[in-house]
Amino acid sequence: MVLRYFNSGDFTNWEQNYRRNFFNSIGGFKSLNLIGTRSVEGAANLGLFFSVAHIGSTPPLVGVIFRPHTVPRHTLENIYDTGFYTINSVQKNYIEQAHQASAKYPESMSEFHEVGLRESYHANFLAPYVESSRVKMGLKFVEKHDILANGTVLVVGEVVECWVDGDAMSSDGFVDHAEVGNVAVNGLDTYYSASEIKKMPYARPKDDVKKFS
Repeated sequence: MVLRYFNSGDFTNWEQNYRRNFFNSIGGFKSLNLIGTRSVEGAANLGLFFSVAHIGSTPPLVGVIFRPHTVPRHTLENIYDTGFYTINSVQKNYIEQAHQASAKYPESMSEFHEVGLRESYHANFLAPYVESSRVKMGLKFVEKHDILANGTVLVVGEVVECWVDGDAMSSDGFVDHAEVGNVAVNGLDTYYSASEIKKMPYARPKDDVKKFS
């Protein structure tokens, strides 16, 4: 194994696309999600995101990073305007459609329609779900945090409802994304299937690591 060394001087000199690809991928695999929103006029919107992060369980909070609001960000604007949105996992059988949802469609065009994914609504929840998604959450907007270092925005939402394929549910509450074929992403456009390696017990200071091998 040969490790290559880079520093801030290298980062500055790199061509923009090279630097973008490097720093979008060096952090490793991330969950891939489609976020569904609806405008105040009732137009459905769908966007592809891989910056979804668990914030807490009580209450159940999820964070999403949005790029700087220097151009129209339809998903972000709809969340601010209506207060509701959905986060939908992506399965192997519609990666192409999900990827296409990252294109910059005009506000008047529904990404659901353009990429060939069906929207669905449940009860009185305002935002649309991806009908084919096997793990999905409905959230209400809680707060935002402006990240001054680069102009991005962290949006925090509370999970108010969720839909989980029964095959993904374990008796202890664990949601197994590999079981239902949910995919991961690295970088901006490279997708991976997930498989379980090993489930470990809760770690305690006195545990002997050797006994787990």
